[in-house]
Amino acid sequence: MKFIKKITFIIIFLSLNFNAFGAVSGFVDSKQVTQRRPMGVAFNPSGTKMFVVGTVENKIFEFDLTTGFDLSTATKNSNLCDFSSQATDVVDIDFNSDGTKLFLADQDQGGNDETIEEFDLSTAYDVSSCTHVKEHFAGDYVELVGIEFNSNGTKLFIYNTSGTNSIKQYSLNSPYNLSNPTLQKQSTGTSNKTFQTIESQPTGFAFSSDGSKMFITGKNKDKVQEFNLSTPFDLSSVSKTGAYDISDEIDIVGGISFSNDGLKMFVVDSKNNDDNKDVNEYNLTCGFGVKECIDPTANKDDVASAESQSEAAKKLIQHTTYPVLNRMEWLRRNSGRINLTNQNIKFQFNNEILNSLTEELIPLYFSNNNSSDLNQNSSWSFWSEGTISIGKIGDTSNSSSKDINTSAITFGADKRSEDNIMRGIALRFGSDDVDVGDLGSSLDMSSFSLTFYESKPKGGERFTDHLLGLSFINSDLLNNSGSTSTDGERYGEQLYGSLSLRDTFSKNKFNFTPKIKINYGITHFGEYTETGAAGLNLKFEDQYIGNFTSSIGASLDNTYELKVGSLIPYFDFEYYADMSPSSQQKFSYESDGSAYTFRNINNATHNIIGGIGFDLISKNGLTLMTKYTRDQAKDNKNDNFVIALDYKNSQKSFYAMSLQDSFAKLSHNKELDSFKINIDSHYELFKNNPDYELKIMISNIK
Repeated sequence: MKFIKKITFIIIFLSLNFNAFGAVSGFVDSKQVTQRRPMGVAFNPSGTKMFVVGTVENKIFEFDLTTGFDLSTATKNSNLCDFSSQATDVVDIDFNSDGTKLFLADQDQGGNDETIEEFDLSTAYDVSSCTHVKEHFAGDYVELVGIEFNSNGTKLFIYNTSGTNSIKQYSLNSPYNLSNPTLQKQSTGTSNKTFQTIESQPTGFAFSSDGSKMFITGKNKDKVQEFNLSTPFDLSSVSKTGAYDISDEIDIVGGISFSNDGLKMFVVDSKNNDDNKDVNEYNLTCGFGVKECIDPTANKDDVASAESQSEAAKKLIQHTTYPVLNRMEWLRRNSGRINLTNQNIKFQFNNEILNSLTEELIPLYFSNNNSSDLNQNSSWSFWSEGTISIGKIGDTSNSSSKDINTSAITFGADKRSEDNIMRGIALRFGSDDVDVGDLGSSLDMSSFSLTFYESKPKGGERFTDHLLGLSFINSDLLNNSGSTSTDGERYGEQLYGSLSLRDTFSKNKFNFTPKIKINYGITHFGEYTETGAAGLNLKFEDQYIGNFTSSIGASLDNTYELKVGSLIPYFDFEYYADMSPSSQQKFSYESDGSAYTFRNINNATHNIIGGIGFDLISKNGLTLMTKYTRDQAKDNKNDNFVIALDYKNSQKSFYAMSLQDSFAKLSHNKELDSFKINIDSHYELFKNNPDYELKIMISNIK
């Protein structure tokens, strides 16, 4: 008896574990349609319209749904498209992305006109406005099953049951343009992918919105067969995951369709009688999970999105420390000059906490008025630097490519102490835009960084440069699969530091400076949950990302005295090794809690950095520093552009920069004879469509 109990327990345990992977929660409803022997079904993106075609009546019937993708709310409207003069045995229907084109797969059993018929719709998703455009693939196929496009319409898939019972894949010159398709070879060297042994009488097929899954229906097995695609919308590598039996609800299985979020599945019953002309509705517990939920760790865009967050966090440390290090190197190149600032900068914050903090940290004047009364004899020096960075990381076998654009502005102030130590503070406002893959996924990251730094002499021309800082991060994330998308907002904090040792060897005005540097830091990203597609929304847990890089390099510079001032060209070379520990990101589907983990995010890399630039210190008060840097690794590159501009005129002409939360204000005041000229400019730093204002005031001096 104990043995029987154990066997029973094992059987139950295995059954529970097997069913745990099944994501179909069950049959919901069916809708009888007026088509005799319906075969194909399609929806508009919101699911408020349903379209049905069949092999008997040569019309497209349209239904209105008061609740999207809910067949219990469907009612037939008067719209229809009569295609009797173009096709006779239609088995499938598909639309382009905006609903202004539709395509019909005409099987034409017993005839010789197996075609794909193209129609224009003057009103999107209104089949009564259909106009025939052209027929394609005339006579190329004997018995069509269906047609499908990828999410952006650049690939076409045609299922043909004649001969090898296979799916052919074409690339299109432009989206949904079938004029000159190119047949794609599979990994086996053939131009088709056969599924004869899986379903000998297929009646329909469909893809998930992200192309990572494919589904085939057929009247031989009466099942929905599910497949995984290792590369989205690429049949070169397909593996079957399982099948879901629908024989209890359907007599003759027809075509298949899904809601955009994959939580609803619709299968046509194509039996030709009055009682069974239905479209059946099924609920799924996770998006497109007929047998298994989509595995995001196998999706190259999802992997790239997770990587981009980690990479952006590590790049933020690099981009935040560079302006400060540039400043300290500029001070070394210009150490013999008395005036190390050529601008007046004033910092203002509406936030009282920031005001209180910064009043204790730097002896600058804080106010909410327009006063520009700064101590002209102060020993504090002020500087600013703007940065634009453009980079690209190529795709890999696991991850999509990433295009990276960074822009930032840094404001700083420093002071030389009696022991010849230069100490300072810098504020940086930065924005990183990362485009992931080809479907529109992206990361938009805004950051505010506060850095404390010091440059300490160690005798002669040897210095140690050390900095510590804190960043606050706000990220907007978009995960787009083409036909559906999810988005989320994530906050984070970052602690970072850098320690470098440099020694300068000089001959006349030529300087050679070897240097060693270590960057370190840790970033925390908070948990967040995506919104936008209930069945595909993911919930991400907290993530910690460590950063540790070491580098060795050198710089060369020379000084040339010109009539207008001094010109100092320089060249930097640096090799650095990223020895940061790999991080991981745990997450799960919000709908059913299925858990996954992105592991080994960002392995160690080796980079070579080369930079070239010059300082121009003119006699009329203009100081210009520019620099171009190329950061090159095996699979990625980053181009960095830096420009810093200072100008000092007379005591009757001055500039002032004020910061109020995310707003920047630049003022220029000048006295000319008996007139006072004031120019104010306002700009919002982190808004997608920023507000900009320019004011000019001219007044008499009393």
